Amino acid sequence: MPELPEVETVKETLKKQILNKTIKDVIVNYDKMLENITSNDFKEKIKNQTIIDIKRKGKWLLFELNDYYLLSHLRMEGKYYIKNKEDEITKHQHIIFILEDGKQLRYNDTRKFGRMYLLDKKDAFNRKPLNELGYEPWDLNINYLKDKLKNKKLPIKTVLLDQSIIAGIGNIYDDEILFLSKINPYKKANELNDKDIENIITYSKITLEKAIKLGGTTIKSYTSSEGVHGRFQNELLVHTKLNCPECGSELKKEKINGRTTYYCSNCQK
Repeated sequence: MPELPEVETVKETLKKQILNKTIKDVIVNYDKMLENITSNDFKEKIKNQTIIDIKRKGKWLLFELNDYYLLSHLRMEGKYYIKNKEDEITKHQHIIFILEDGKQLRYNDTRKFGRMYLLDKKDAFNRKPLNELGYEPWDLNINYLKDKLKNKKLPIKTVLLDQSIIAGIGNIYDDEILFLSKINPYKKANELNDKDIENIITYSKITLEKAIKLGGTTIKSYTSSEGVHGRFQNELLVHTKLNCPECGSELKKEKINGRTTYYCSNCQK
């Protein structure tokens, strides 16, 4: 699943191509992708709206229009492509925005897990799903995180994936952050000390900033002409690896609450 750095990469790539372009029409090939609005209302409201900006909150893309925010979550396999109107529409291109210059912004999702909301701009951040998100990693402070963790008896591995606490961290970066923080992923969140929490804050920022610079990890391609190749997989310390980069011990690969987890039992006590 694309995490914060991958969504940030998509955002920056799209901004270079579709800012200030007006949506003249939209084709909806899969109604269930629209979360809070019918297909007909979606088409009607989004026509003649201009893409003023593209923002990100957690793993959500926010297309700022004249009157609305179009929220898009890529989930497992979601991708955006810029196509010409002559290009064949494939079976996985479920939402197609027809732009004023003849280009088309197509949302492609082989598994159909992606979701979109269309929210009025005036209260978008006070409504679901944006009002359910926790702090961005760069906004974290020890008082906030201590308060969020104090009653959490789940493993810290699981809690860091809770988007209502920290928005944007997913399974890959969770493993990397905990390894750098020298915290065992099974440790209960409410048992972390101040140093542990400070390390999580520090290494969340360091890891995600580096991943953004390298274009993320899970996105392999964007379009044939505008390639976005995630290079952070070359920098991973433990996720998908066999041995610890510090002590050389064989890394553990285990399921924690259903999520594949890599860690070093020697370095992460």
